[in-house]
Amino acid sequence: MKIARLECWQQHIKLSVPYTIAYETITSCTNVFIKIITDTKLVGYGCAAPDFYITKETADTVIQHFKDFIEPTLKGQDPFHYSRLMESLRPDLRLHPSAMAMTDMALYDLVAKKAEVPLYKYLGGFRDFIATSITIGILPVKETVAKSLEFVQKGFTILKIKGGADLEEDIERMIKVREHVGEDILLRFDANQGFSVEESIQFIEKTREVGIELFEQPTDKKNDELLGKVSAGVSVPVMADESLMTLKDVFRLARHDFTDMINIKLMKVGGINEALQINSVAKAAGLEAMIGCMDESELGISAGLHLALSRPNIQYADLDGHLDLLEDPFKGITVLKNGVLYPKDSPGLGY
Repeated sequence: MKIARLECWQQHIKLSVPYTIAYETITSCTNVFIKIITDTKLVGYGCAAPDFYITKETADTVIQHFKDFIEPTLKGQDPFHYSRLMESLRPDLRLHPSAMAMTDMALYDLVAKKAEVPLYKYLGGFRDFIATSITIGILPVKETVAKSLEFVQKGFTILKIKGGADLEEDIERMIKVREHVGEDILLRFDANQGFSVEESIQFIEKTREVGIELFEQPTDKKNDELLGKVSAGVSVPVMADESLMTLKDVFRLARHDFTDMINIKLMKVGGINEALQINSVAKAAGLEAMIGCMDESELGISAGLHLALSRPNIQYADLDGHLDLLEDPFKGITVLKNGVLYPKDSPGLGY
């Protein structure tokens, strides 16, 4: 099997419900898609969700790197040499992780299709489904409670509440949500770097009765020592998100005990192959892992899901970035039932 030709295009996608986090309000996103056609007629698909704030990429830069590096490197090659191909691209795409992720998942899609199995089985098949959280952006307290109840009624059992803009309101928000959703719903909190160390400790102390499951990226990603101080100073597990972009990052975070958990996002780290290595370091260090996402097509969500299903150390999922996208061209390649994500039984990523 050889790669005969490749195609790449971008699509601007509006969100049905805009949302706010500590540093911005999001109303739409642009994804870039790759299609790899082989001489056997098997086709692999990949997705990039560039975010300039996080990955320093735009849709235009992803497409330019496709033309300059990805297409020339992959054309005529055997997709089963995906490790060699990705290493060949690394020098030029090292600072362009979503472009790497797009290429990586398309190659994995192809080889799993050739093997005639869903990708998670090709990767190891540890589990068949995983519960995902559903995210609630920064809203007034009453609206947060109403949105929480709406999601619980839809069957979700894990809510991730965004905050980091107003400490006192965040404390009230979490207390009120717990009062209304009851004790059986898991609550996670993501400050998106919005807190100081002192505010982080105060937040956890004042929400002790809420029973927060995990506390995601409370402090500035530019100073891991701050994250470490929070991890050492609170009883709730602290998760690194924006602080983790590369394999070196997870090694540094683990070596210095800066975090209790890590959030692996394919668009940040450069795809499945790199994510597997990051997860191995986390496992060796005793850190649990979550697979997270950006605002990305269900194709990208499917890739994250298949990765999460393949490894025992990945016990958490935050794979909801596709749910509010309008006109997603890959809609329907995963199955969501009562807050639990299942893969399609089709080969590869399910498309």
